[in-house]
Amino acid sequence: MTLRLEKVTKKFGSFTAVNELSLEIPEKQIFGFLGANGAGKTTTFRMILGLLDQTEGEISWNNGEIGYDQSHLIGYLPEERGLYPKLKVQEQLIYLGKLRGMKKTDALKEIDAWLERFKVPEYKNKKVEELSKGNQQKIQFISAVLHKPKLLILDEPFSGLDPVNVEMLKKAVVDLKEAGTSIVFSSHRMEHVEELCESLCILHHGSPVVHGKLKEIKKSYGKKNIRVLADFDTTFLEKISGVTKYKPLGDGCEIQVEREEIASSIFEQLYGKGFVRTFDLEEPTLNDIFIEKVGASYE
Repeated sequence: MTLRLEKVTKKFGSFTAVNELSLEIPEKQIFGFLGANGAGKTTTFRMILGLLDQTEGEISWNNGEIGYDQSHLIGYLPEERGLYPKLKVQEQLIYLGKLRGMKKTDALKEIDAWLERFKVPEYKNKKVEELSKGNQQKIQFISAVLHKPKLLILDEPFSGLDPVNVEMLKKAVVDLKEAGTSIVFSSHRMEHVEELCESLCILHHGSPVVHGKLKEIKKSYGKKNIRVLADFDTTFLEKISGVTKYKPLGDGCEIQVEREEIASSIFEQLYGKGFVRTFDLEEPTLNDIFIEKVGASYE
């Protein structure tokens, strides 16, 4: 079940929130959706879900339109969390499961399994308002996946979670992908996108500025990072032609070079100066690529 967006545009009056966005998200993949605040990510999610109509362009899933009759196949975790604070966890999840067409008995079975998995079985009969923010977020996540959706949209799923809970949710997301769910995932945390996503799109002012497979994006970017740890002063490397960034470390430096070949000339210039403990040539990070493409407008 492939999700396709073809030249999708959304205007609010004279303001263009999303501009000619074309994407293809195959099943059994986690697709990363990146952009600074206000780039158009949430607007795009709302159009996919049918909560907003696009001004132009086509959105299709499994070669048909997405409508309310498919809502039982879709899960959505919005960035602004929306649980009922006075309701007990189990009551709330049963209600949301029924809205997605689940039988109560099936919902109860899934609720028990997920609460156990997230190590919070004792919260079943607690009111949502009695839970910490992190545990409320786990419940919100469960509400998005309880009905075993085929398409899952996660808007900043890990924000506000401690590292242990982030790992727990990441593992759940990967397992859902392995079970056949297509997942669209937005985050400000580049390392999460690098770890989880095969393909991604970076939106800037509503337009895609980077789009494709992560490996190919990194390859085509050209620039490489080098980490040098040495027992002598390395500041002379900053002056070498082809070095675009220089960051001193306590016992060496991190530099960025325009292309891989420049690394060998840097290696030669280090030779004979003293003891080099580390010379590490690395791929550019997604953070490097994001900042170059989105620049100063990133917050």
